[in-house]
Amino acid sequence: MKKRIILFCMAWLASVSAWACTNLMVTKGASMDGSTMITYSADSHTLYGELIFQPRGVHAQGSLVEVYDWDSGKYLGKIRQADRTYQVVGNINEFQLAIGETTFGGREELQDPKGGVDYGSLMFLALQRAKTSREAIKVMTDLVAEYGYCSSGESFSIADPQEVWIMEMIGKGPGSKGAVWVAQRVPDGAICGHANQARIGRFPLSDKLNCLYSPDVIAFARQKGYYAGKDADFSFCDAYAPLTFDAVRFCEARVWAMFRRAAPSMNWNEDFVQGVAGAERLPLWIKPDKKLTVQDAMALMRDHFEGTSLDMSQDVGAGPYGLPYRWRPLTWKVDSTTYFNERAISTQQTGFSFVTQSRSWLPDPVGGVLWFGVDDTYSTVYVPIYCGIQQAPYPFAVGTGSFTEFSWDSAFWVFNWVANFCYSRYSEMIQDVLVVQRELEGSFIADQPEIDAAAAALYKTSPQSARDYLTKYSAAQAERTVTRWRRLGQDLLVKYLDGNTKDEMKKVHHTGYPASWYRRIADDTGDRLRMRKLQEEGETATH
Repeated sequence: MKKRIILFCMAWLASVSAWACTNLMVTKGASMDGSTMITYSADSHTLYGELIFQPRGVHAQGSLVEVYDWDSGKYLGKIRQADRTYQVVGNINEFQLAIGETTFGGREELQDPKGGVDYGSLMFLALQRAKTSREAIKVMTDLVAEYGYCSSGESFSIADPQEVWIMEMIGKGPGSKGAVWVAQRVPDGAICGHANQARIGRFPLSDKLNCLYSPDVIAFARQKGYYAGKDADFSFCDAYAPLTFDAVRFCEARVWAMFRRAAPSMNWNEDFVQGVAGAERLPLWIKPDKKLTVQDAMALMRDHFEGTSLDMSQDVGAGPYGLPYRWRPLTWKVDSTTYFNERAISTQQTGFSFVTQSRSWLPDPVGGVLWFGVDDTYSTVYVPIYCGIQQAPYPFAVGTGSFTEFSWDSAFWVFNWVANFCYSRYSEMIQDVLVVQRELEGSFIADQPEIDAAAAALYKTSPQSARDYLTKYSAAQAERTVTRWRRLGQDLLVKYLDGNTKDEMKKVHHTGYPASWYRRIADDTGDRLRMRKLQEEGETATH
């Protein structure tokens, strides 16, 4: 198992390209039930979506742990193992601590290929060694100070049942060990987000309760020539990851999409994401118009820029059925001019995504929930995975399938099978998918209070019984979801066979294309496809 986990760590984020991930952070005061929440989509064309389970452990003094770079699989070396490590399920540990990330890259010269720890390992080492957000920040920053940091710039979402933090970090380049970083606590009642662009600007230098940073974060920027102003005016993102059009349109636009839906009263316009000179930048965090439920957080991860000029379902690239996705590459050329496709939150290449809930009023094994889904966020189903479970559900488990071989047992492949079929007639088929998605997620949400209460009651007398109960429950919901999704795929094939549509009575209808698409075809082909008579009106054909 140890070898399998190491290989998983090497492959989990392999080939994750730039502009890959999206995070939302929700504080206790901004959530309907008083939980903290973070969301994360791991988007890569070569990422197999699965759920790693790491049991707690006690380790001999002086033992070491091997570290592999999560992007390349390169062996980085060994670091000291902690005396005790905590259980981790996906991106949440047994104390309801959850961590997500997006890569912002930043200044290329600051990446140190000889650094001893990468960003992916930092997350999971912190989950294994920390109980709170503040402890996680200390674990991560202490590790890079001692062993060096080999990754490019990174934003982290870190949440425990009480607090939510955003931390941004970038290395110092070859020959300069460690990293510069800053972490800010998201104010209670606010939400925050990041999507592959550094977002922390000016930060309070004397508020140690709500802001932490490396001692040389400003001095190093001065040394490198990135900044020359007053300390009080220093902006982390401007110094270490200056904005470009790519960063605005592909990255910040996704944060804008979440903010505009969570707080429409702020009357958001498109100037910033359109690259208009002098447009006001996005705030680091906002207060939503209403407190968010876990369903709201899921919905924000299912955005395609609907209702904006960036909506990909409205241009000719969407085809006749309004497909809101574009096949990569992200940029392309016609003659000598470079064009681009929009990069929405919901995208076809997602390996997995999640929404975490950390709930302070419940015992930790019950309070922490990883709502886990595979493939495209718009059509996935988020299944409740409690942090107190003792093994990953089989359809999501490491080893159930692989990226290179289809398996009906694998949630990843079953969901990709359905989604890729839907892409052919998206506007029609997605309606059938959403019905089943809502059926499943709605039942999970409706049952959650009963499951919580039963597990909490068991925990009072037998914590082990509570963990057993939650393990069986999470496994049953995963199996139920994959079974239902297989049937959905079969039903879609029957209903939409050969470009036709069957109604509830199984009668076949030749529905053809939408009227708007027929008009586009007529405009494009002119007279070539127009019906006409063989000879002039009134003449009789001779044979």
